[in-house]
Amino acid sequence: MSNDPLFQPYRLKHLTLKNRLMISSHEPAYPEDGMPKDRYRAYHAERARAGVALTMTAGSASVARDSPPVFNNILAWKDEVVGWMKALTNECHDYGCAVMIQLTHLGRRTRWDKADWLPVVSAGHAREPSHKAFPKKAEDWDISRIIEDYADAAERMQAAGLDGIELQAYGHLMDQFWSPLTNDLDAPYGGSLENRLRFTFDTLRAIRERCGPDFIVGVRYTGDEDLPGGLTREDGLEISRRLKDSGMVDFLNVVKGHIDTDAGLTDVIPVQGMRSAPHLDFAGDIRAATQFPTFHAAKIQDVATARHAIASGKLDMVGMTRAHMADPHIVAKILRGEEDRIRPCVGANYCLDRIYQGGMALCLHNPATGRELEQPHVVGKADPPRRVVIVGAGPAGLEAARVAAERGHDVVVHEAANDPGGQVRLTAQTPRRAEMMQLIQWRFAECERMGVEFRFNSFADVESVQASSPDVVIIATGGLPHTDVLEAGNELVGSAWDILSGDVAPGENVLIYDDAGDYAALQAAEKIAANGARVEVMTRDRSIVPEVMAMSLTPSLRILQAQDVIFTVAWKLDGVAREGNKLVATIGSDYGGASRTREVDQVIVNHGTRPLDDLYFDLRPSSTNLGEVDYEALIAGTPQQVQRNPDGAYQLFRIGDAVAARNTHAAIYDALRLCKVL
Repeated sequence: MSNDPLFQPYRLKHLTLKNRLMISSHEPAYPEDGMPKDRYRAYHAERARAGVALTMTAGSASVARDSPPVFNNILAWKDEVVGWMKALTNECHDYGCAVMIQLTHLGRRTRWDKADWLPVVSAGHAREPSHKAFPKKAEDWDISRIIEDYADAAERMQAAGLDGIELQAYGHLMDQFWSPLTNDLDAPYGGSLENRLRFTFDTLRAIRERCGPDFIVGVRYTGDEDLPGGLTREDGLEISRRLKDSGMVDFLNVVKGHIDTDAGLTDVIPVQGMRSAPHLDFAGDIRAATQFPTFHAAKIQDVATARHAIASGKLDMVGMTRAHMADPHIVAKILRGEEDRIRPCVGANYCLDRIYQGGMALCLHNPATGRELEQPHVVGKADPPRRVVIVGAGPAGLEAARVAAERGHDVVVHEAANDPGGQVRLTAQTPRRAEMMQLIQWRFAECERMGVEFRFNSFADVESVQASSPDVVIIATGGLPHTDVLEAGNELVGSAWDILSGDVAPGENVLIYDDAGDYAALQAAEKIAANGARVEVMTRDRSIVPEVMAMSLTPSLRILQAQDVIFTVAWKLDGVAREGNKLVATIGSDYGGASRTREVDQVIVNHGTRPLDDLYFDLRPSSTNLGEVDYEALIAGTPQQVQRNPDGAYQLFRIGDAVAARNTHAAIYDALRLCKVL
């Protein structure tokens, strides 16, 4: 391992980082009352314990009251943050992990109607498309007080014992001063590049005066906005040189692009189906030009790419942030020679998408992330071991099998298909979502390693389940598409699954009625439109596919808009009738008073699934709990002890879509919290 480039120590000023792997600054939206309390601390400590060299807290801790967080950020302008950050830092230091924090003023990247309802401030009046607030143009007194706010926040972090700070300069106030697209100020803070950088260097000077020359300070910034009229690559190289030459900056953390739109943000932080490490070479060019400590992170989700980034000299420290959300134990597994057992990040972006819709970051693949206080990343052994029979090898069934096997139980899985995967196999039919199969492949490999017995092409019934003399039976049979939603003509429609599976050929003029708002309708539209068909996606919602969040929607919209797919909101499909060789769709509205018709040759309905639960109900009479779940015990993480049938032979549970249509994360979470205490 001593020859592995990733495990060479790195000296940054006075700080020695024990390896080259870091978690870049990101806000998982775990703060409580703006403070990084126990949930926040436990999240970072889990990754520090596993051996990561540097964890960057906060995807932009707010330095000022008029920078109200829209992603539940840490409030670095409050004195009480010092104690909470000190507790987090001390625990991470106990594991030899350095801790830094990213500080920012959001500028126009927020809203005026949050927190104290103060005006949004920027270097000009241009509105950010994502947050839609029209900012006031900063006055001299705004600039002076915000510089002081930065210095105050930096001093708090130094008092908390952090190893350093990072200033955020892409999409936030600092580079709103940099960019000619957003800076309308006159001199001394507007006009020339030197003037536009003045706010940054005044801020750095204030921080150095307050915190001294030894405190580590870096800048995470865009080296190329990739926008007409914005900062160019040449500007980025010049800014990089000036940051280095200032003598006030200890490292550069470079990105490429802009984040003022959903599409721009997605290009900066690519999601599933997009190119891996797209900006790595650009970051390498910055390092080559400056010969200065350079960090970078952007969809570097696998160890091989991270190793290449260091070995090739492109980076000094490589960020694997979403990868560490999927598997916090990456470093420990590499050191144990178990690199092949790392739980892969599949780029589903459930983490970031949830943040940008006001939720906390959760990993589609790993339900323990963000729940370290309640859910284990590794479960302990059960005593005594039991016989567990699971029906269904989709994500819920495989997670149940994996966790039960890790507990030491004897596990048998029945699956009606030839292979594991369930609905994920359909999802992965779309090329840009092929990475989803890693959810299945990783779990299946782990189950095989632990000796789980799989019985494929097995249509389990009561007799075959009971033949194994189970102590516990878990039904994870998923669901089947439900399309019976119309007042008339239900027999004339198909499902999104029909299209994705290839069971039904795409039409030429197709209406997709999306009443679930998830991926299935989008993927069906992509497949149909790829054949040159005219496609309209209609929903009764006020917005399109609300369950597919902003960043994950970007690649799909690029494809569908290029194929002229039409999206129609706030209308609902009432009925379908056949007229000759055509279908006539009758369309109404929840708002009343309007109706219309469409003549098409195919209607596809996406209305989620209904549980495939016959076997569950057949097994209930012989179970000890009659299928009942003690929700209080489930939430508290204690064993299920419901006894409703003294003559029963086994406990019976169902999970995932066999209960109700939800999503992959819910299915996996069901399995983890049930099986961790079996």
